[in-house]
Amino acid sequence: MIPIYDTAPRARRPAVVYAIIGLNFLIFLWMIALPEPGLYWVLTHFALIPLRYSDPQLAMAAGLDPYDYWPLLTNTFLHGGWLHIILNMWSLWIFGPAIEARCGRPGFILLYLAGAVAASAAHLLANWNSPVPALGASGAIAAIIAAYAVTYPRAKVILLVPVLFLPLFVPVSALFFAAFWFAIQILQGTQDLFASSMGAGVAWWAHIGGFVLGFIFAKAAHALGLGRDIETRQWTGSVPRIPRR
Repeated sequence: MIPIYDTAPRARRPAVVYAIIGLNFLIFLWMIALPEPGLYWVLTHFALIPLRYSDPQLAMAAGLDPYDYWPLLTNTFLHGGWLHIILNMWSLWIFGPAIEARCGRPGFILLYLAGAVAASAAHLLANWNSPVPALGASGAIAAIIAAYAVTYPRAKVILLVPVLFLPLFVPVSALFFAAFWFAIQILQGTQDLFASSMGAGVAWWAHIGGFVLGFIFAKAAHALGLGRDIETRQWTGSVPRIPRR
């Protein structure tokens, strides 16, 4: 199931979403142009390697500072391939503009960065002794998805569902989409704890940590009456427009 559009009020000019997408692609293009030793250096210093913190002596012997916590954030801006970055940035483009419109640009930046750190922390705790570098924006985007579902639970997310060779477009509520997506992360993350070889290299617990942070953030913002609207545009397709909440 691939989300291709949504019906929540979207920022007419989602400047922060544009900036994050552009920054991620610039970093990715820089990375793929690096020679192998340079790429290795970037991954060891800026990707999240749990063993760096679980075994400080080994980290120092490898020339890494076990008290440098920047990788909990910097890994979010690294990607491992074209499919990886395209899927992440596409998801950000679908769900990000509505949350930028609702939270305002400073609030959106805070949510994105906090989601990134929460995702990294969850991955770190669930994979404490792993020497495998973790990277990608999916944890931060999970926070955006959760905040979106809390803020616009009745908005429609239009999904592309391939049936054999035919594309099927299915509208589902944002709440259903987020709940279903989160249930998959829980199922796969729990399985990965007991059979890590079946995890397919996906940081499931980063997704879970980011999602939980986004849920809490949106609930707290709503309870405190925070958030400011910026100029938006509405869905004009066949699905009924969702009123502003």
